[in-house]
Amino acid sequence: MAELNLKQIIDRLNAEFTGETRKLVFWYDDKAEFAEDMETVELQNAKIYYLQPDNQFYTKYFLERVDKTTNYLIYAPFRKPDVRDNHLEDTCAYSRRFFADRASLLSVDLGIEEKYKPVIEKHIKFFANKERTQRFYDLEIENFNEENILVGLLSAVCKARTCSFEEVVRIVLTEKVNFAEGERETGLGRGELVDNAFLQEFEKYDLLSAFWQLCEQHFGYTDTKPSLERLLVTLFVTYTGRYVQAELPAAWKSFVSYKSGNIIAFLDSLMNSILYRDKYDALSAHVAKGLNVFSAFAGMRVDDLMECDTFLAVDQVLVKWLIDRLVSEDIGAIVNGFTIPELCEKRAKMHFGRKTGKTYQLLSSAYSMVKEADYHAADGLKPIIDRYLAADYNMDQQYRKFYYYYDKVNCTEGAREGGLGQQLESTESFEPLRELVENIYTNEYLACLLPAWNAGIQQDAAFSAIPLQREFYNANLRYTKERTVVIISDAMRYEVGQELFSRMQDDPKCTAKLSVQLGVLPSYTRLGMAALLPHKTLEMTDDFQVLVDGILCDNLAGRQQVLQSYNPDSVCVQFDDIKNLKVAELRDVLTKRQIIYVYHNQIDARGDKANTEDEVFHACEEAVQEIMDLIHRISVSGNTYHFIVTADHGFIYKRDKLTESDKISGKIADKAFVNRRFIVSKAALENDGIDHMSMGRVLGNEDSKVVSYPVSSNVFKVAGGGANYVHGGSSPQEMLVPVLEFKMERGHMETKNAEIALVSIVHKITNLITSMDFIQSDAVSDTVKAAKYRIFFLSEDNEKISNENSYVADSREENAQKRIFRMRFTFKNKKYDKDKQYYLVVYDEESGLEQWRQPVIMDIAFADDFGFGF
Repeated sequence: MAELNLKQIIDRLNAEFTGETRKLVFWYDDKAEFAEDMETVELQNAKIYYLQPDNQFYTKYFLERVDKTTNYLIYAPFRKPDVRDNHLEDTCAYSRRFFADRASLLSVDLGIEEKYKPVIEKHIKFFANKERTQRFYDLEIENFNEENILVGLLSAVCKARTCSFEEVVRIVLTEKVNFAEGERETGLGRGELVDNAFLQEFEKYDLLSAFWQLCEQHFGYTDTKPSLERLLVTLFVTYTGRYVQAELPAAWKSFVSYKSGNIIAFLDSLMNSILYRDKYDALSAHVAKGLNVFSAFAGMRVDDLMECDTFLAVDQVLVKWLIDRLVSEDIGAIVNGFTIPELCEKRAKMHFGRKTGKTYQLLSSAYSMVKEADYHAADGLKPIIDRYLAADYNMDQQYRKFYYYYDKVNCTEGAREGGLGQQLESTESFEPLRELVENIYTNEYLACLLPAWNAGIQQDAAFSAIPLQREFYNANLRYTKERTVVIISDAMRYEVGQELFSRMQDDPKCTAKLSVQLGVLPSYTRLGMAALLPHKTLEMTDDFQVLVDGILCDNLAGRQQVLQSYNPDSVCVQFDDIKNLKVAELRDVLTKRQIIYVYHNQIDARGDKANTEDEVFHACEEAVQEIMDLIHRISVSGNTYHFIVTADHGFIYKRDKLTESDKISGKIADKAFVNRRFIVSKAALENDGIDHMSMGRVLGNEDSKVVSYPVSSNVFKVAGGGANYVHGGSSPQEMLVPVLEFKMERGHMETKNAEIALVSIVHKITNLITSMDFIQSDAVSDTVKAAKYRIFFLSEDNEKISNENSYVADSREENAQKRIFRMRFTFKNKKYDKDKQYYLVVYDEESGLEQWRQPVIMDIAFADDFGFGF
């Protein structure tokens, strides 16, 4: 907005005197800039009256007694007197004021009181630019005072959308920031926030001192030579001091601010924001490096650190401690009442859980493995199976999970998922724990379980202990009357099926059932796939081909020929051929079909190749997701609601490379079917560590051939292929095949989020730090979904007055007492009005919608009055 010229002033003055009503307009020209010009000015509908400092009484008399009808511009070439000295104050009250200087015009236009005009005048340079001035107007500030004028100017410089000093500081700290190498003025390390463009802009418009004074008022930061670097350290050290229970290092103490509530609320708003959390992480890492936080925390008790979420270094220290506890097999370790898995779950849900979550999952799986050290197998096949289905499968599942997360944590820095930075970035940090897990799994669990299993399977009643795989069709499909999709996932062992079952149970439209069947021996693809088909005869020829009712069925065409001979309205398809079909094409495959066999090959395809066998656990995760996606897609788009998922066989995988002692060598007959885990021949292979069974017993016929297999997890010494991923032998992992039945509901099923509520209603807040108990109203189930909430306090003007807590409502505990949790709130250090309304509010993080609010009274005895002194 440019200065007004004389013509513009005359035009504005003429506009003041339009209409029939008599008008008086006072113009106090503070610096007498227009005194000479006024001698030549003529107005269209008013006269000019020249006010002098010593003619106020006469002027009042003249305007109110002598001439009561004429419009007058009362021009005074001096500043308006104070109320006590102004005898025309009451006349001014019912008249209008005119201003010609930019500061006055802005003040009038914005509704800023006269007493704050000096603030505008001091920073009048700011308003020389129309765009900048418009940004100030766009903030729509109401009830101007000295502070919000200054905050508004700072906000406009930063291009903030709201008039908020916290937003100004956020922008200053997170946008256009440079981390330059060099000695930092804190003396606590290297690297500094330098050349900040916003500070340079503040200085240009004489706002820099106001910025630092506001930093003192809001955050308690004061310094003889203030800098962003020291402000940042103050914020992070003060926040840390509230959550670390131990004494802070001596060098940090000078940075602790008395305004901790404001600082906690500010940093919480950064770390909990999807938009700014990465910026927070960068600032946190910068401060951590300068303060050498990891070294400082390494000397503290983990009990004193577990609530702190300021720095990733906390997790680095906790992870090192957890590794030490697990390697020492100290599974009873407790931290502030939390067991190791509870601690892992808690930290994974905190701010840095995005980076540390997979590490904590790895540690939690390792805990489950270590807890089962000194394993002892049950006696007899049926007790072994029963215990495996109830508990022992979890050893295989946790072993798989351990390596799944281990591989992700220890990938390269650029592609890593869930790592912990340089302090724990190499496999060496986890190697002792990995060796322990491997030893427990191989030398205690498998070494004990497999011989017991193979002793039991030789018992006469072994093949009647549970349903047999070769009875699958008759047991599950022969009498079905509804269209059924059978998904056969190659090598999906029981524990992977159990995970699929568990995840499908969370679908409110799904009724899930999990059972088991005893697979064939040898437990390999051709025989397992054949056993799942309907048949009268199942046989292996002398050249080791597998026939079903005399038909060779080692490919899709042969399997479909067999299936259609029993059910003409059936079809066999490959998963890869239908997964991306359009809806119409998918319906064409399903229409008029009674039974659809879908062959899915993710696990075995990766595990069976030497160069990808170490990816088999990743393939398991992908297989579960692919099957879930297919079921959901077919049920929604294919008008099919009944599904059975099973497998041809399972597998054994061990990460450590096999040694020569793990390999069984010996003379093998010329005409034999040789695999790493089995040998089929005319005569049994006699050697230590080997058992055998007639193929006739396995197939239910008179076949005289014999299958020989290791009684342990060892393998036969054969050339080629991978050696860590194997199947074909006799073990629960290879032969206990899952059978999952899913019935999907048609149409929509109502679900709701798990809600949270206050345990006891709180009406009054009397302390700056307050803890409150909440309860998750319902346990998570198929109709109650997990949800994440943000919980904090607001004023009636929607100002956030506390830190922000996050809570994931995902508890499945049926006992309501175990769903109670406590949150601690730290309030801003400021004056609270007991006559105003404040609220505890809960927001759903996914939808961003407010769930509920609870009114409270803020009755905190607090005095804090800092002015700017302009």
